[in-house]
Amino acid sequence: MNQIKVFSPATVANVSCGYDAMGFALETLGDDMIFTKTDSKDVVISKIEGANLPYEANKNVAGVVALLMLKDSKANFGLDIQIFKNFKPGSGLGSSAASASGTAFAVNQLLGNKYSNLELTLFAMQGEVAACGSAIADNVAAALYGGFILVKNYEPLDIVSIPTPTNLVATIIHPQIEIKTEDARKVVPTQIDLKTAITQWSNVGGLISGLHSNDFDLIGRSLVDLVAEPNRKKLIPLFDDVKQSAIAAGALGAGISGSGPSIFALSKNLETAQKVETAMDAVYKNSGIDYSTYVSHISKTGTRIQ
Repeated sequence: MNQIKVFSPATVANVSCGYDAMGFALETLGDDMIFTKTDSKDVVISKIEGANLPYEANKNVAGVVALLMLKDSKANFGLDIQIFKNFKPGSGLGSSAASASGTAFAVNQLLGNKYSNLELTLFAMQGEVAACGSAIADNVAAALYGGFILVKNYEPLDIVSIPTPTNLVATIIHPQIEIKTEDARKVVPTQIDLKTAITQWSNVGGLISGLHSNDFDLIGRSLVDLVAEPNRKKLIPLFDDVKQSAIAAGALGAGISGSGPSIFALSKNLETAQKVETAMDAVYKNSGIDYSTYVSHISKTGTRIQ
């Protein structure tokens, strides 16, 4: 194999109660990337469409991951990388993670599947360091593993795949405003009281149990965040209105996707998810803020060959 084209999905991290610990991959929204072996042993990013990103390999998330993997594997080839961004950086939908995980997956294919998904997650996390300064795993793990994931532990890294109900559908609204990840992290409290902590981890347990048992009511009751959302929602115009409208339209629950500004909702079928999209659209259509909406099933496979 001398060339590979991959699709790397957008992801929703935190999933309300699972701050920095949970995430899931979207089926229809993501980036396309093309990787071609070269004889030069260098990593060259020859094309970027859809976003203003650096072409220097050591400054681009994809380049950083590729360089690390080629060095670690002692590869006898270099790479030409083309990146086609289908959703905007800074969306809260794992844009940098899509580039990092897409690169890790593709390079692994070109190396003959040398690395496990867990090892690929570790490589992709270094791409997140380049993007936002933190080696976070929730978005990249969701993109690589597909479905819902739990970051059980960081040292050592432990990723747990969680069963996903087939009919579960996500609706996303992405207001076209910029919220930097580092700024969003600053407003999250570093300490919380015991009562809040107990409720939060009970919600995580409820969400995971609901996903395992296809209990949509339990999933909805568990999509409650007492840690990040109360502080971060102030950065997102009309957040409360969108959330209330989504739930009124039939969503199981709604919350901030990653660090925002995107807002996600989960529904128990496609028809409801489309009604939720209409409700979200109605909130924003006269706001004067540009926005995009998406409806997608949960991706069972994550990053994949095109």
